[in-house]
Amino acid sequence: MTEAQGTQDRDGERGESRQQEAEHAGPAVPQTRTARHRRIVDILNRQPVRSQSQLAKLLADDGLTVTQATLSRDLDELGAVKIRNTGGELIYAVPSEGGFRTPHAPLGESAKEERMRRLAGELLISAEASANLVVLRTPPGAAQFLASAIDQAELHDILGTIAGDDTLMLISRDPTGGQALADHLLRLAQRAG
Repeated sequence: MTEAQGTQDRDGERGESRQQEAEHAGPAVPQTRTARHRRIVDILNRQPVRSQSQLAKLLADDGLTVTQATLSRDLDELGAVKIRNTGGELIYAVPSEGGFRTPHAPLGESAKEERMRRLAGELLISAEASANLVVLRTPPGAAQFLASAIDQAELHDILGTIAGDDTLMLISRDPTGGQALADHLLRLAQRAG
């Protein structure tokens, strides 16, 4: 057998292998960063994911093989955080998606208020004000998620938010509006409970 024939045989074998894979595979998923991010968000919104290794396996099931370092970087770029679900399990959530599984129209005022009420009831532990500042406490890992939800609610009284792991700070537009803002968020949390 000549070298050219060996190459031809190997190419032929690879061609058959690709054809067999194509016949048994689902929709093609490009191996781009954007496509990978989209799949990660879809998976996180579809089912509870407790670990990066679980997420890597789910991505592999979809034909996307990633290293732990790449997956960690992707989760960071997406702003994913671990929060406790209603069953008490720590799961990944993507704040920018707002927990919605499919693209959606912007929320109306009543839907924004309802979402804020629900999240405040689930995540707000305390609220304390000083002048135009409000410090909110949440369970560990939930502050950035709540801050993102507050930002998305576009409340006119709030100039901005800053979040750490379990603490976030709201800045009121009104120089003395911190207490009114803290009271409003506490009322939302009480109505949800």
